[in-house]
Order: sequence, then structure tokens, then C-alpha cells
Amino acid sequence: MQTLYKRHSLVVLLCLILCACQSAPATDSSLQADNETIPVSAEREMADDEILSPISESERLALWFEDKYEQQLQMSPLTLTRLGRKDQYHKVDDFSLAAMDAHLNWFANSIDELKTHFDYESLTPQAKLSYDIWVYQFQLARDRRLYFNHEYVFTQIQGIQTLLPQVLINFHNVDNKADMEAYIERLKGMSVALNTLLEQAKHKSSAGFRPPKFAYTGAMQQINNLIRGEPFHQGPDSPLWVDVKEKVTALQQAGKITASEAQSLRFNARKALTRDLYSAYRNITSWMQKELRLAIANPTGVSRYQDGDDYYAYRLRLATNSDFSANDIHQIGLDEIDRITEEMIDIKDSVGFDGNLNEFFDYLQTEHRFFYPNTDEGRQEYLQQTEANLAFIEERLGNYFSTLPKTTLQVKRVEAYREQNGAAPHYYPGTPDGSRPGVYYSHLSDMSTLHKNDMESIAYHEGNPGHHMQISIAQELTDLPTFRTQAHFDSYVEGWALYAEYLAKEMGAYQDPYADFGRLTTEMWRAVRLVVDTGLHAKNWNEQQAVDYFKQHTPLSEEIIRSEVRRYLVWPGQATAYKMGMMKIQSLRKMAETQLQQDFDIREFHDVVLTGGALPLHLLEQRVNTWLEQVPTGNGATVVK
Repeated sequence: MQTLYKRHSLVVLLCLILCACQSAPATDSSLQADNETIPVSAEREMADDEILSPISESERLALWFEDKYEQQLQMSPLTLTRLGRKDQYHKVDDFSLAAMDAHLNWFANSIDELKTHFDYESLTPQAKLSYDIWVYQFQLARDRRLYFNHEYVFTQIQGIQTLLPQVLINFHNVDNKADMEAYIERLKGMSVALNTLLEQAKHKSSAGFRPPKFAYTGAMQQINNLIRGEPFHQGPDSPLWVDVKEKVTALQQAGKITASEAQSLRFNARKALTRDLYSAYRNITSWMQKELRLAIANPTGVSRYQDGDDYYAYRLRLATNSDFSANDIHQIGLDEIDRITEEMIDIKDSVGFDGNLNEFFDYLQTEHRFFYPNTDEGRQEYLQQTEANLAFIEERLGNYFSTLPKTTLQVKRVEAYREQNGAAPHYYPGTPDGSRPGVYYSHLSDMSTLHKNDMESIAYHEGNPGHHMQISIAQELTDLPTFRTQAHFDSYVEGWALYAEYLAKEMGAYQDPYADFGRLTTEMWRAVRLVVDTGLHAKNWNEQQAVDYFKQHTPLSEEIIRSEVRRYLVWPGQATAYKMGMMKIQSLRKMAETQLQQDFDIREFHDVVLTGGALPLHLLEQRVNTWLEQVPTGNGATVVK
């Protein structure tokens, strides 16, 4: 987006946007923007001082999106913090149902405004994508509200009980006394948020919507890890108390606060932890203890609920951005399992193993050379080898990508309070300005669940050319509305990361056949997800049936498998995004290769996919098609803007 004036404020520009709208001309002598009345004369004064450029419909829309997205951001203090900003630094999001409905009403009003004030046909292809994404995001949010009761509040995989401490410890930077005071206020705000969510959980449970027993026990274990030790009980310092003391000490050592101020900050933080936060956590665990007798030990999926089939159809649409039915996705999974199995057998035979594939699985799980020692030294070796794998691939990125991320990448062990044996690794984005790096987190509490053969594919999935590359590039884009640089669609984001695992093979990775088998293992893992997720939520499979099916088709440990299945049970549909997204990106690439033949450039194709930010798959296909229409035969490709 080009700057229209040498100097301007967003408020005045918004005024110009609405004044310029031919479909709804302004008739009042003043317009409202950001709760401030801006006289139209302000436009005239600026016109006397500045040379105004013609403003197109697409430029007006881009400015409108900036204003709307800023309004949206201000509704989420935690998102602001994640983005490296200190607006509302002392606040925690309002998680009440009333706040959710207020945001949805705001979103609906924005759609009315969008359709009233902008001519879709006058927009550029890129601006049309922005328009379509904004509408699509609203539709998903609107439909989600229909199934409020179906969504679990506290689980072992995505509960707010660990997210809030993670934000404070990892993302709430303390550079001065005011930042630490804001931290303490957030400790108090956390207790309000947790009690608000507890009331929602109680309401859902009374209506018959409660998660499986393992979700309660997992969440309680996480809470106990957070409130074990000082200042809650005798013993080593708890994670939050360690963080408080470190941040206050750092301020004092930097000469930014006095010893007396440091003592006061620690006192106030201790009081907020022991009086406010501890009480909220105890309320949750006490309620969960009573709930355990009502929770199911070997559960089936959400189809057991009223409107469960409709809810699952929505979750599949959310995950895959498609209208594929559960039966369609189940069959796609079965077909992919057959294909990958044949490739696995080829590698098994190539390394000289005489037994069948399941015997090869057993061999991989029992042979010590495929695992690091379950010691601190073994954990350090795992992290170092992961860094080496990423360094190998980074040297080759320029041959496959024109656009590379500026944000750096760190490899870290998951914090002890939220670490789980066998849980999946994950990536957390850095800040858009690069001041905080992206982080690839790995659960290292039980090294027997981490197979050396899988290390490369997982590193490429979470790091480069996977999540870190895609998300960092999106955040660093300057020619898109900001909301698009932060958009997240699972089928695109996870589909890209799984595509990146295979792309790394083209880039020269997996030189050891066992590592290539590891790549197939992770792809099989995602194919099995299609079968298992739909089996649980649409075909009445229970947890044990899903675990047994998983064990038949992958060499993963039972601990990892059970952790995976339990993830699917509390997060329906999400696991289908990976394989469906990968297959879509692969099909779009094949289409481009077929059409362009010798003019196909992998770097240009990747630019088309990555420099539009995360897109719903149907809009990604539209973007690729638009690009292909603009490629002059024999003259190379030009990325569509």
C-alpha cells in the first residue's frame, strides 16, 4: 500500500475514505471517527498544505481495513502483547459471553459497512482477496457462536489455564517500573478471566457438554505445576514467582528502580498471586474434582451431543475451508494410507529388513540407536541436532524462495509447567518487527517418545521452510492490510508446513533412508488423522479404537499416539487441516507446472503462495489462477499483486 500523503493521521484519512464514497455520500458537516468529531474543514486545511494523490477504491479499502483491524486489536490486550505492543499492557481479554457477542455484533456491522461503502468490482485482485477474507472470517465467527456450548473451556491441550501464564512469562516484557506494575495488574486480571471461564464451563457441563476425564486430569496437572512451591506453598519457587523475581531484579540491577521499589513490587506481586490467582486456580481444580465422576473415561467424539453432527461439519469446514463431508475426508485418508504404505515398504526393503512393515515398526521403536538418552545430555543433543538440521536447510532456501524471513528462529524446550510426555512439538511466532524471535518448542520430558528418524521432518515443519518461514514472511509483508499479515487458516498454515516437509526432500534433506522413512512416518501420521478424526467424531469410534487403528499404521510410540488421539477428541476437526492443506498446495503446484512447463519457476510459485499471507484454500486457488492468467508465454511469471 502506498502512502497517499507525506504526513497524515489515520483518523483524517478515514474521514477522506468516507467522504470519497460515491455510493453513500456524506451530507453532514462533520463525520465521526474513533469517537472524535473531525470537521470536514480538516480535509481542506490538509489540501492547502499537501498535494493529494488520486485515491483508488482499493486504496480506500486498505485504509478502512487498517482502521477496522486496529479497532479489533484493541478488543484483545493479549493479542497486542503477542504482537510486541504495550497498549492496554495492564489488561487481560474479556472472556465473557457478553464480550463475545459484542465483538460479533461489531464484526457484523463492519460487514454491512464494507458492502455499503465499497464497490467490489472496482477493486484490484489483491484488494478483492482482502474483501473476501474479511467476509469469510466473519462467517466463520458467526457460525462458531451457534455451537458455543460444544466447545470445551479447560482441556489438556489448549486451555486458558496455561496460555495466560505463558503470555506473562514469555511475552510480557518488563523494561521499566510501569511494565512491572502492569504485569501485577494482569495477575489480578487473570483471576477474573479464569473465574469467568469457570462459570462458562459449569454452564456447559450442566447442559451435558463436558470434555473427557483425561482433559480434566491433564488441566489439573498443569494448574498444579503452576501453583506448586513459593509463594503458594513451601518448596522451590513456582514458575510465575521465578519470573516475577527475575524481572524485578533485572530492573533493579539496571538502575531503573530502587531497592525499596523492588521490595514493593515483589510484595504486590506475591499478594496478587496468593490472594487472587491462587483462589481462581483452586476454584477450577475443586470443581474439576467433582466433575471427574461425570466425565467419560473412554469417550467417543462430538456426535454424541445434540447437534453434534452439525457442529462437526462446521469444524471440518473451519479446518479445511471446504465442503468435504466427514465420509469424503475419511476415504481420502484411507487412500493416502495405502499410497504411503507402499512407499514405506520400499524403504524398509532398501535397508535390508526381512520382516513385514509392522515388524519394522517394532524394530524402530525398540532399537536404542534411534533414540537419545533420557538425560539432560540427551536433551541437549536433540536440540543441537535440530539446530544443525535447520542450518542445513537454511543454506538452500535461496534456490527455492525469492522471499525469505527476516525474523530469527530459536529452538527451545517447552516450559516445565506445561510440558507433557509425548505431546506434539509446536511453533510460536515472533513479533512482526523481529524484536522477539519465532520459537520451535519441543516436549523433552521423555526422550523415549522422540525418534531420531523423525527429527528432520519435524524441524522442517516447525521451522524453515515450514511454520517459521510462512508466518514470519506473512507478518513482515508491508503491501497488504495488516489484518492479512496476522490471519490464520489451519488448512493453509498447517498444509504449508506439511508441504514443507516434502519440499525439504527436493532440497536435499533426508539423506539417510531412515530419516526419509521418518518423513513418511510424519506424513502417514497426518493421513491417519483424517481417518481417526472422522472416525471419532462421525463414526462413533471410541478412544481405544482410535489408538488401536493408529498403532496399526505408524511406528509411533503408544504414548505419542494416545496423546494425539486425546488431542483430536477435545479439538475436533483441526487435525484434518494438515493433509487436506498439503494436498491442495501440491495440486496447485502440479497445475502450475503443467500449464507453464519450461516457464515454471519454483521460487515464483512459492512467492504466489506465501506473499499473500494465509488464505482460505479456495481463495489461495483463486490467487494462483489469477497469477497463471498473467504469465506471458515464454517470458516467465510475474507475481500477482
